[in-house]
Amino acid sequence: MKVAIVGCGGMGTIHASCYQSIPDVTVVGVHDIDPDAMRALSDRTGATPYASFAEMLEQSGCEAVSIATPSHLHKAFAVRTAAAGKHVISEKPIALTLEDAEEVIRTCERYGVRLFVGHVVRYFPEYAQMKAKVEAGELGRIGVVHAKRAGAHPGDRRPWFKDAEQSGGVALDLMIHDLDFLRWTLGEVRSVYGLHRVEDTVEYASATLVFESGAVANAEAYWGYPGPFHTSAEIAGSRGVVRNHSLESASLHVRRAAVEAKNGTFVEVPQSPGYHSPYELELRDFIDCIRSGRESEVTGRDAYKALELALAVMESAKTGKAVVFDRNLGEGLR
Repeated sequence: MKVAIVGCGGMGTIHASCYQSIPDVTVVGVHDIDPDAMRALSDRTGATPYASFAEMLEQSGCEAVSIATPSHLHKAFAVRTAAAGKHVISEKPIALTLEDAEEVIRTCERYGVRLFVGHVVRYFPEYAQMKAKVEAGELGRIGVVHAKRAGAHPGDRRPWFKDAEQSGGVALDLMIHDLDFLRWTLGEVRSVYGLHRVEDTVEYASATLVFESGAVANAEAYWGYPGPFHTSAEIAGSRGVVRNHSLESASLHVRRAAVEAKNGTFVEVPQSPGYHSPYELELRDFIDCIRSGRESEVTGRDAYKALELALAVMESAKTGKAVVFDRNLGEGLR
């Protein structure tokens, strides 16, 4: 399997490292508007650097493209990749609007290529185990769920994160992980009520979701948190409770010096105490799906639904009213 990467920053580097651990996968091309980042990833992988994305599609011989660019570029690169007959492996979100997300899905269908979107929380063993507990009925009827993720503002290192037109903000970039996990675990959502605040170097969003099952979930996302990146989740049912906190579950904690972290090229990404990287598990699954033709753990429609929920959080925060979904119409009643 020959893979190319567009976007040679933090996530592009993670993708490259994971591919190097997957048997019979070769990174054959890399592209970025930053020539230094592109050369660095080329040196690391041995892949050819391409100054033009079109040239990479035409000349690298790639069969799939990893899209690890800023979020507002996901749709454009996905559409171009699909139109070239290459499989699409995109970081989340699938796009920043539902119209663009639909175009990505339809374009991949039209050209007969596979679409994979990196909702990586599904590949974190601790989250997968929590879902398994729910599915097995060990917790009884689910009543209340709490999910949270918080960390430094990624815009301090990558300014585009602070531009909502490019990143979608904390709900579309950070909270969307938990929104996807909650829907994956609890089923379809009946209503969403959201709050959102931006002040200086802090962006915070919270959401209350009511599910068709009657379960209620509260989700929080916090950029600008004055401490280490962390995630937590708690699922309470009629027969028990299951909890996970990233800072408590890890047996080893390593924190870089503040100066090093501040000047580094990477934004913080979620880590798992598990032996295998969730990002590697995710990309292994995507590659295997291409090879075998089976369905992946997360589909394009799942990515669309996660985006729909994140946008509902922002719309509710703006209007002060809950967004109620009419499943007969397949859309939220605004």
